[in-house]
Amino acid sequence: MIDQMYSIQRISKSEFVPIRSLNYHVRCWGSPAPGKTPLVLVHGWMDVAASFQFVVDALQANHFIIAPDWRGFGLTASGGADCFWYPDYLADLDALLDHYAPGQAVNLVGHSMGGNVVMLYAGIRPERVRRLINLEGFGMPATQPEQAAGKYAQWMDELKQQAQGGMLLKTYDSLEAVAGRLMKTNRRLTADKARWLASHWSAELTPGQWSILGEAAHKITTAQLYRADEALAIYRAITAPTLMLEASDDSMAIWWKGKFTLAQHHERLKSVANVQIAQVDDCGHMLHHDQPQAVADLIERFIG
Repeated sequence: MIDQMYSIQRISKSEFVPIRSLNYHVRCWGSPAPGKTPLVLVHGWMDVAASFQFVVDALQANHFIIAPDWRGFGLTASGGADCFWYPDYLADLDALLDHYAPGQAVNLVGHSMGGNVVMLYAGIRPERVRRLINLEGFGMPATQPEQAAGKYAQWMDELKQQAQGGMLLKTYDSLEAVAGRLMKTNRRLTADKARWLASHWSAELTPGQWSILGEAAHKITTAQLYRADEALAIYRAITAPTLMLEASDDSMAIWWKGKFTLAQHHERLKSVANVQIAQVDDCGHMLHHDQPQAVADLIERFIG
C-alpha cells in the first residue's frame, strides 16, 4: 500500500475555457500582472497538465503559469474524435494564447509530444514566443512518399479496430495500483509523487475501477508522414532563443533502436538559429519528475 502523498507548495486553479468547440481544462498558477511574461507549459502524450506541479513548486520567482490538458487528455474532452492530429494541437495552443495572452509573446515550454508541438508553433507564430524550451521533444524518423499508402491503410485499419472496441486503455483496481504502474514505468519516481500523479492521471469512473484520463484513440497511428524537410523549414523560421533539455538517459536509443538517433536530432537542431542544448543528469524521459529542481533552475535561468 502506497500511503504517502506529495505535498504541493503552490496551489493551482482549474479553469475551463471554450476553445474550438471544446471545453478546455487549463491549470493556472499565480496571477497575470503588467510586465510579467506568462510561462506556458504543455505536456506530452498520455500525460496531464498537473504533471508539471513538481517543477512549478521548484521555481523561485512568482510566475503566471498556464498549463492546459490537451484535447482528449486529463479533464479536456475529445469532442467525440476517433483520432488526433498535430494541426489541432497547434490551433488549440494558438487559441489558448489568444485567450490568456492576447498580443503578448510568452515563454513556451513543451515536454515530449508537447516539445514537438511548441517547436512547430514557434516557427509558425514566431511573434508569439519570447523564449522556447523543449523538454525531450525529439521529432520522429523521416518518412518517404512511398510509405504514404501503407500509413493510410494502417490508420484506417486501426480506426476500424477502435470502433469495434479493440483499442482500450488498461484499468486498475485502486489508486495505489495506478501509482505502482507509474513507478514501474519510471524507476526514479518516488512513492509520494507517484500517488499524487496517479490522483490526477486517473479517476475512479466506475466503482472499484480506476481509468487513465486519456482517450484510447490517442493510440491510433497517425495517417500523416513525418516530413523532415517540412519540419526543418519551420525550424528555420523560429526566432526565439531556444533551449533543448535532454535527459542523461538516451530515450531515443530505447524508442527507435537506431532508426532515429540523438546525433540526427542534433543535426536537425542546427536549423534553429539560436539554440542551446543542455543535459540534465540522473534522469530519464520524464525529467520534470526525476529532477524538477534542476529543470526549474534551467528554465528560470534561460527566461531571465
